Amino acid sequence: MKKIFLFLIFIFLFTSCKSQKNSIAYSSETLKIIPVSENSYIHISYLETDDFGKVACNGLIFINNNEAAVFDTPTNSEVSMELIKWIAEDKKCDITSITINHFHDDCLGGLDAFHKLGIPSFANNKTIILAKENASSIPQIGFDDKMEITVGEKKVINHFIGEAHTKDNIISYVPTDNLIFGGCMVKSLNASKGYTGDANTAEWSNTIKKIKKYYPNVNLVVPGHGAAGNEKLLDYTIQLFKEPTF
Repeated sequence: MKKIFLFLIFIFLFTSCKSQKNSIAYSSETLKIIPVSENSYIHISYLETDDFGKVACNGLIFINNNEAAVFDTPTNSEVSMELIKWIAEDKKCDITSITINHFHDDCLGGLDAFHKLGIPSFANNKTIILAKENASSIPQIGFDDKMEITVGEKKVINHFIGEAHTKDNIISYVPTDNLIFGGCMVKSLNASKGYTGDANTAEWSNTIKKIKKYYPNVNLVVPGHGAAGNEKLLDYTIQLFKEPTF
C-alpha cells in the first residue's frame, strides 16, 4: 500500500512539473511568452520604473491561420524584435497588426521595431494625440470608438469604452476565445492601484462596469500587469476604485 502511495505521489509530481514546463512557450531574461488558450498568448517584458522598480508588463498575441496580431509592444525595440522573431520562427506566422492599448511606454515602447518591418499599428485617436505630446513612437491608424481587425478571417474588436488608467485606454476583445485584454485599466487580483498620474479615478469603476455590460460572458481577462484570470478581475478592479459613500 505504501509503495502504491509513493508511486502516485511520483506520478503527480512528474505530471505537475511537466505541466508547468509546458505552460511557458518561450523564456529569456527579457521576455516570457505564456499560452492562455489554443490561439492566444501573453507576452511579458520588463520596465524599470522610479516608483515601482522593475515591473513585468503584459501584452497579448492572437494567432489564427498563420497570421498573428499583437496587442501592446514589449517595453523596447530590442525585446520587440525578440518577440517578432519568435512569432515568425516558432509559430511560422506573419504579424498583420500591432494594437496599442494606451500611450504609456509599457504599451508602445517597442513600436519602432514593428514599423521598421512595415507592420501597421492601430490605436485610439486620443492615444495618437497623447503619444505626439509625449514624444513617443506614434501609432499610425486611429479610431474613435470601436474598430475591428481581422486575423486569419477571425475578428478582434478594439473598443474605447471610457477613461480609467488613462483618458485613452481601450480594451481588445477576442470573440473566439471570449477573451479581453484590458491593459492597465484592469488589475490582477490583490494588486494595488499602481500608477495613477494620468488616471481618471472617479470614472475608473464606471468604465469597468461598462466593460461587463458590453461583454457579459467573458471567460478570460488579461490585465496589464500580473496574472490573468476571469471576470473576477473586473469585479476586483471595480471595488478597488469604487468611490466611498458617506
